[in-house]
Amino acid sequence: MNAKAQQSKDDFNAINTRIQNIDARLKDISALQKQIGIYSKTREVYAAYRKAGYSKKYLAEHGDDIAAHKAAKKYFDALGLAKLPTINTLKSEYSALAAEKKKLYAEYQPARKNMQDILSAAQNVRQLLNYREAAKEKETERD
Repeated sequence: MNAKAQQSKDDFNAINTRIQNIDARLKDISALQKQIGIYSKTREVYAAYRKAGYSKKYLAEHGDDIAAHKAAKKYFDALGLAKLPTINTLKSEYSALAAEKKKLYAEYQPARKNMQDILSAAQNVRQLLNYREAAKEKETERD
């Protein structure tokens, strides 16, 4: 009974861990897509800023775009990306992971219910055995 309870816990935890990993990757993909969009939109402004010789006047006019471009570049550097993935590649990965997550959720509920049922049954058996042992001890005390 204990082995079956442990196996059901392990199965549930494996599914739960995989779902959490997928959620984390989906979040990373979303953030990366956002940063790529910002980088793409501000690339021309930053190129013009460089072409203007890093002019303070140009910086004053386009400071927000330049700061956003630098922040996006810093984000990519922190990830260690030498080459940016395409938005389409990220969208395909996102949709594949979302489909896998949906499939895992279909397994999640039955695995959770199975684990809860087995753990409940194991607890009931332990309580019953403890009750029987307590009853035997009382009998031996009476004798």
